Amino acid sequence: MKRSIADNVFDIVNYTLMIILAICTLYPFLHVLAVSFNDSIDTVRGGITIVPRDFTLDNYKKVLSDQAIGRATYVSVLRTVIGTALGILSTSMVAYVLSRQDFFARRFVSALFVVTMYVNGGMIPVYMLIRKLNLINSFWVYIFPGLISAFNVIILRSYIEGLPIALQESAKLDGANDFIIYARIIMPLCIPVIATLSLFIAVGHWNSWFDTYLYCGQNKKLSTLQFELQKILVNAEMQLTSSQDIHSYGLNKERVKMISPESIRMAMTIVATVPILLVYPFIQKYFVQGLVLGAVKS
Repeated sequence: MKRSIADNVFDIVNYTLMIILAICTLYPFLHVLAVSFNDSIDTVRGGITIVPRDFTLDNYKKVLSDQAIGRATYVSVLRTVIGTALGILSTSMVAYVLSRQDFFARRFVSALFVVTMYVNGGMIPVYMLIRKLNLINSFWVYIFPGLISAFNVIILRSYIEGLPIALQESAKLDGANDFIIYARIIMPLCIPVIATLSLFIAVGHWNSWFDTYLYCGQNKKLSTLQFELQKILVNAEMQLTSSQDIHSYGLNKERVKMISPESIRMAMTIVATVPILLVYPFIQKYFVQGLVLGAVKS
């Protein structure tokens, strides 16, 4: 089949736009990678693109040499796995109940969930509540306070409501109770949206550090990876302003104080991002399906 001039022009424009989009997507990551492998002081000069100007592994050695990193990584992984599993279990149960037409208080409870998305008690009341519950310096302070998200409940409830009600009715005729319907019918059909929500919850747990600062900051056994990386960044900033660095590199003291150790920060970014990048390909197909939730209605 002969191709017309319009077809060729369309292909050229389409490929050009896709290449530009790919470059725009990959450049920030390649830039972060290049800066992370560049000398920390040399980075101050700027001008680094996607290739390190002064290659070094010192940034990663500094980040990974801390003995607390290994223990903190274990706590972060444990928190992410347990928090995601319990979060999905709790969220899916609540969403299933709210999706049932025969639940008499579904509108009232749904409204309460929506209110929590706009109204918050504030940091001090939340801290006082956590203290009253004896969750300070406890691993479960990472799990219970954020176990259920109102937004995730609404997303999952909407997905369940879009499933054919005949599936639940036929299961009831066969003698199935609500737990069997939930476990054997609803959950398998919700795999796409569950995979999407699992990724959101897991990333939230993995990247969280402020709750460690508030509730477990003095307990080294419960320190998380992000919190340890944050401390490394603060220490690196203090070291950069030391008189030795100023004398060795001839930097102005006021100028140095304005400079943050970009190479250390980028190395930390890579260390914190790689685990999520390794998990994402396994749930990509479900993630794409979950993102188009509600786009097509029959």
